[in-house]
Parts: sequence; structure tokens; C-alpha cells
Amino acid sequence: MAVPLGPVPFTLDERIAKVGFARFFFCVIQSLAKTDGQMTQRILDAVEDFSRSFLPGIGLEFFDAQFRKEGHGWVLRLFIDHPEGVSLDHCEKVSRELSAFLDVEDLIGHPYHLEISSPGLDRPLRDAAEFHRFLGRRAKIKLHEAVDGQKVFIGEIAAVDDEAVTLTLENGAPARCHFKNVSKARLYLG
Repeated sequence: MAVPLGPVPFTLDERIAKVGFARFFFCVIQSLAKTDGQMTQRILDAVEDFSRSFLPGIGLEFFDAQFRKEGHGWVLRLFIDHPEGVSLDHCEKVSRELSAFLDVEDLIGHPYHLEISSPGLDRPLRDAAEFHRFLGRRAKIKLHEAVDGQKVFIGEIAAVDDEAVTLTLENGAPARCHFKNVSKARLYLG
């Protein structure tokens, strides 16, 4: 059935009242990944700067910091080190100081968990100085490219220079691993 065209039986104001009125908002949002990444880096930089200035005064060293979203929410994790190992008292003291710093600076605008930890007994080894510190200890090194058909070496740290670390393997043979070829390295407990 055709509806005849003709004058509208009500005014524009009446039509708005019957149909409703909607407002539309247009919002430009930057890439959240980029923004989160920049914010995360800003937080990590501030935590590292604070830690490097505070920790030596109480005999501790900065090892690493992480800030990431995990299953239960955001976690700010600070790894500290001490030549004789990290104690619970060390962690408590650093937690109090870092919490106070973060409260004053107001860097993190959402809930997060703060964790203070040591690098662990099987700690990563990242540079020549760390290998030198643990001369005589066992390490596991994974390489980017195989040497003599092998990509993983386990042995005692025997020597370190600016270019490479030399391990003494279980069979007594030396294995020289150039730092440029090291993918991962850590102390080995096995």
C-alpha cells in the first residue's frame, strides 16, 4: 500500500520528541600500545635512576627492572643484588623506599603490585664483568650460531676477556664463546 506524500502532520520539535535525539562524539585515540610502551619506559627509567642512586648507599646493586601486565594485573618488579646474596631485610628496606618514591612521584596511575627480588641462583650473565665476577662457577651459554655443531655449552667459567668467555667443559676441553654470538647465558646449578 502506498503512503501519500503530503504535509507532515506534526512539527519538527514534535518529531524530535517522538523519535528522540542522539548526540555523537568523535574521539581520536592514539595507539594504546605506543602510549603504554612510552609510559612503561618512563616508569622504568625513573625506577632505575632512583635505584642506582639509592641502592649503593645501603650496599646493594641495581640488576634490572620490569613493568608489565600479567595475569593478575600490572607488576613492577625490581631485581637487586648483593655480593653475599639478597636477604629478606634487603627486600623489605628497598620496598619501603621505592614505594615512598613512587607515591611522591605519582608515576603509575593505576593499581599495580610491587615485587623486590634477587636475580636468583641461576641468574642471567649479561656482560664480561658479570662473567668475571663468577669465575670458577658453572654457567650455561646458548649461542646464536653453532660452534663445532653445538649451540649450548655448560661448564666452569675459566677465563674472561673483552671479546669472549672460556668455559671448561665436563670433559675438560675449553670452549671459547664470543660475546657477539651469545644468545643467553646464566649460572648453571644442574
